[in-house]
Formats: sequence, C-alpha cells, structure tokens
Amino acid sequence: MTRTATANTAFRQRLQFQPVTVELRQLRYFVAVAEHLSFTRAAAHLHIAQQSLSQQIGTLERRLGIRLLDRDTRGTRLTPAGKAFLPEARNVLALTEVAIAVAHRAATGEAGHLELAFLSSTANYMLPPIVRAIRQQLPGVTLATHDTPIAELVAGLRDGRYDAALTRPPLVPDLLTATITTEPVCAVLPAGHPLATRGDLRLAELADEDWVLTPRESWPPWHQKYDQDFAAAGFAPRVVQRAAGVSNLLGLVAAGVGVTRLARSARSIRRSGVAFVPITDDHADTVIAWHPARTDPIHRRLQSLVAELAAHTELTDGG
Repeated sequence: MTRTATANTAFRQRLQFQPVTVELRQLRYFVAVAEHLSFTRAAAHLHIAQQSLSQQIGTLERRLGIRLLDRDTRGTRLTPAGKAFLPEARNVLALTEVAIAVAHRAATGEAGHLELAFLSSTANYMLPPIVRAIRQQLPGVTLATHDTPIAELVAGLRDGRYDAALTRPPLVPDLLTATITTEPVCAVLPAGHPLATRGDLRLAELADEDWVLTPRESWPPWHQKYDQDFAAAGFAPRVVQRAAGVSNLLGLVAAGVGVTRLARSARSIRRSGVAFVPITDDHADTVIAWHPARTDPIHRRLQSLVAELAAHTELTDGG
C-alpha cells in the first residue's frame, strides 16, 4: 500500500470512529467564502470582522483535519476537498432550515400527526367536511381517521390511541368535551306509520309502540340517559329487539319491527322505508372529546379548527 493510500485510509478511519464537531456558523462562513472566493467580501456579506471569519475557517479546517481553502497573492481558491465539501455543507444548511421550519410549525400546531376517531353514527356525514378542512388549513398535519363504536372510542381516548374524537355525550368524567353541534332528536317510524306525517310529536305519544334499541351494554351512560328520558315521558319502552349500530336500527324500523329514537342526522344513513319526526324539546349534541393530558399545540389547533368549521358550516347537513 502506498504512503498516500495509507494516509487516506487512516483519515477515513479517523472520521469513522472519531466524530467531528462542526458548528453551523462555521459551515455558513465556509459557504460564504466559497461563493465569494474572497475573505474580505464574505466578511462584509456576513457582517463580521475578517479576522473572526479567518479564525473560524481555520478552526473548521483543523476540526476536519483537511484544508478547504487556499489563499495566496492570487486570491482565494477551493481545494479539491473544499469543492467536494461545498455542496454537502449547503445541504446541511438547507436541511437545518427545513428542520427549524418544521419545529416552528409543530410548535404552532401546523405540523404533526393526528389520530382522529369518529363515532360510527356521525362518521357518514361529519367526517368529510372535517377531514377536508384539516387537509386545506393544516397541510403539514398527517391525519388518520377511525370510524369507531362508542366503547372502543372512549377506550382509545383513555389509552392514547386516539388524539381526539367526534362523538356524543354522555361519556365518562375523565374525558373533556366541547360541544360542536346540536340537532333535533327524532322518532324514527316505519314509512306507513300513522304518525309518520306529523310535523313533530311528544315522546309520550310513543308509549304504546314496540321499540328497537341498541344493547344496554353497548354504552351504559347512554342507556341511563334514555331511561331518564323515557321515565320523564311517563313510560318504559317495550323493547322487542336490540341491535348494534344505527344502520341495523334503521333496517329494523323499515321492516316494521318497531320504532326508535335517533338524532336527525341519521337520515344520511337511510332515507327509504322510514320517517323522521322531530320529538318536541329533544336535542342531541355532538362533541369533540379528548383526554386532559392532551395539551399540545396541534390538539389546540384541531379544537379551534373544528369549532370554527361548526360555526360556519351545518355539519349535520348530511341529515
């Protein structure tokens, strides 16, 4: 092996096993000198003293163990090593600028990742406008959406799988919520039902009907609220069948098995074979829910965006 090859091998080994500490300002100074090919002009461009510039370039070369620039009476020139180093130094500085910009966007909630859950019964009509708004207003945010039953949605918020969720109360005490929309609750009747053409009705008028409802174990807080509402209307519903999911309930109503009670926006799931009649003084909220530990900027931006969207868009229009 020649002396030059041995020296090159030793140099590569030194770089490989002994990390070199280089400051970003030294890279900026080197690039400035390389572009101006003059320490005097580079110092003026950088607004620093020429002596300080020369010292920093000297420090950079000593740390690298190579000469990057030659200076003599003919001027300043890049060495072969300097020519090879220049584009890489530019790349490092460019990537640094990108990293800084990304950090600023993350600090203001304009970049990051969101796992957003939608209650299954709201996803059909609420997911498209919210996802569209996030993509348009927060292009630096990557978004994953989940059409989720209520029990899994709540569990996902609690264990951190989901950052936030669009759902309906009541939930559980350890989750925070903010109301996004409020809409009428309707009696859902078979299309030919005697009350199907009414403009509205009282819940008590359905006391003698057969009912189809979701299983009580699907989400006990909801069913406790249902029990209170039915008791206030003066009856306990005669439940002839229970089925998970709004689509199944609507199918059973269309088949004439019984009646049920749903938010008006459920019309977006099924419009044939059933009639939606508003129940007097009965309303349903949709909320954005999150765990109290979620205080990061991207989460605050999400809440603000959804609230702004709800203020100017009828998010239950699917119904």
